[in-house]
Amino acid sequence: MDCLQAFILGLIQGLTEYLPVSSSGHLTIGAHFFGLSGEENLLFNVVVHVATVCSTFVILWKEIVWIFKGCLKFEMNDEMRYFFNILISMIPVGIVGVFFKDTVEEIFGSGLLVVGIMLLVTASLLAFSYYAKPRQKETISLRDAFIIGVAQACAVMPGLSRSGSTIATGLLLGNKKENLAQFSFLMVIPPILGEALLDVLKIAKNGYETVASGISPSAMIVGFLTAFVAGCFACRWMINIVKKGKLIYFAIYCAIVAIVTLIYTLC
Repeated sequence: MDCLQAFILGLIQGLTEYLPVSSSGHLTIGAHFFGLSGEENLLFNVVVHVATVCSTFVILWKEIVWIFKGCLKFEMNDEMRYFFNILISMIPVGIVGVFFKDTVEEIFGSGLLVVGIMLLVTASLLAFSYYAKPRQKETISLRDAFIIGVAQACAVMPGLSRSGSTIATGLLLGNKKENLAQFSFLMVIPPILGEALLDVLKIAKNGYETVASGISPSAMIVGFLTAFVAGCFACRWMINIVKKGKLIYFAIYCAIVAIVTLIYTLC
């Protein structure tokens, strides 16, 4: 992997981690056209995912500090309830990550067909949430947090957008748009860091030289910085988009990319 490829893939990751179009699906498509293998991409994927987590810390640092300050009071306040919602949302993806990680990785290596199908699912989910008009709720409940967490767990499938699944599910449950994007981006921090830790352990087991043999340090730095800057932009932009309720445009985009991917794969 050279620096130009790292820049392009880092830009794709930074933008698509927050936009509801599936970062994993777009990275799979990009890696396919660059001719990069899964092993070669493992360390790079860890680097760019950590970069997007860092961008979340930068954009939502006030909310993160608010949660920690409230939790340090050791009383059942709004901040503690928010923290419990995040913990509850982590349960489904934690189960998938611990017990089904190998199966998920096999699916990731199964080619573009799965990506195309899951992008169609993402498009359908975004479109349905756009036209549905459920009764509005003031706050995200523990039940809703768990269901949104289930949506996040399903989004380990390449092509099924994590942010798209969680935000659309929250909208279908009747949660307010203003609350969903922020909650969606905060709840994803622990799973991404946990997944990165598991991948680092895998890298250590296989040997750094084996996994990173095709990636130079300069390419990893370029990928990290690009994903971080793009992530900061996309995170702030996506929060404003969700507030305005304009997810239908991303549904159209996902449908177009899905159709093109499926035609390319099947022809």
